[in-house]
Amino acid sequence: MPTFIPGLKLSEYFYKEIVQPILAEKFLGLTYSAARLEWGSDVMGFDTPMSMDHGWGPKLTLFLTNTDFAQYHDTIDDYFAHHLPLEFRGFPTHFGEPLADGGVMTQKDAYPIHHGITITTPERFFRNHLGVDIHRPLKPLDWLTIPQQRLFTLRSGQVFYDGLGTLSYLQSQFHWYPHDLWLYLMANQWQRIDQDEPFIGRAGTVGDALGARLIAARLIQDLMHLSFLIEKQFAPYHKWFGSAFQQLALAPKLMPIFEAVLNCREWQQIETHLSKAYLLAAQAHNELGVTPFIEPGVAPFHARPFLVPHAARFVTALLESIQDPSVQVLPPHLGSIDQVVDNTDLLTHIPRCQSLKTLYKNP
Repeated sequence: MPTFIPGLKLSEYFYKEIVQPILAEKFLGLTYSAARLEWGSDVMGFDTPMSMDHGWGPKLTLFLTNTDFAQYHDTIDDYFAHHLPLEFRGFPTHFGEPLADGGVMTQKDAYPIHHGITITTPERFFRNHLGVDIHRPLKPLDWLTIPQQRLFTLRSGQVFYDGLGTLSYLQSQFHWYPHDLWLYLMANQWQRIDQDEPFIGRAGTVGDALGARLIAARLIQDLMHLSFLIEKQFAPYHKWFGSAFQQLALAPKLMPIFEAVLNCREWQQIETHLSKAYLLAAQAHNELGVTPFIEPGVAPFHARPFLVPHAARFVTALLESIQDPSVQVLPPHLGSIDQVVDNTDLLTHIPRCQSLKTLYKNP
């Protein structure tokens, strides 16, 4: 293989140097948009040379109108299969089997090839990628049942050309949650912390050092998710969760604390370190100005000698700050699909995610 090029940049070069000239010459007058917005480490900007072993290479998505898709899809797809160069900047343009995981770049010296250009429409793409209808306003349940991983890739991807005049706008509509829904998600993230905050000490007092450390790890993960929400950044799935966290403004302050917690054996030391993280999270919350000021600090958990941030204070303040009636009626302490489930097979299957809208109905 040639020298590694970040995949998103390779896709941009591929469009400008190969795909665009072909469309201009052979499909003159075709109205289209071109982008790389789907799944993939390259779309998120986390790809490395190791990423080249699957689902990576010169690829992009071509968006057509519904009418042109019906008329030209097969013709354009077949033309690419027989006329794209067999290599682009040294990388094969043919993707071999298995294709289920994005395919593997494979050298081929004859046509046809299985190229990496997906031809679709905006309607089809957003329905398949996010499970939404772009022709109707998004409702809270639409947002809540879209995994953040999908929103992350859509936001971090790139539109190379928008001849349709709608793709860049659609991408911008998913840049971040509506304000009151954001408050709802932060409330439920603090609620997750509230549920576990006294358990490190409780496990520790009965000699369950391993249990205390596991609970501490859960709390670290919840604080990391809270940091993403505070900074209005979508969180990717586990493989890139830590890498994306390191890009947050809070990361330089929180990472040394989290590393110290994970290296602790005694629950009292864990509690001491986590208390510093709670204070930083509380200060970051106050800087948002979305609720009345909440005094940062830790205090004993009722009569028990466990220092906790009493995260319920943030939950209550955030829920009380919500003004949108459609968000006010949502079940408290439920949150988005990422806050409810932690199952890869579910979170990567949009129809299953959409089926969980029933969770938000009042019993």
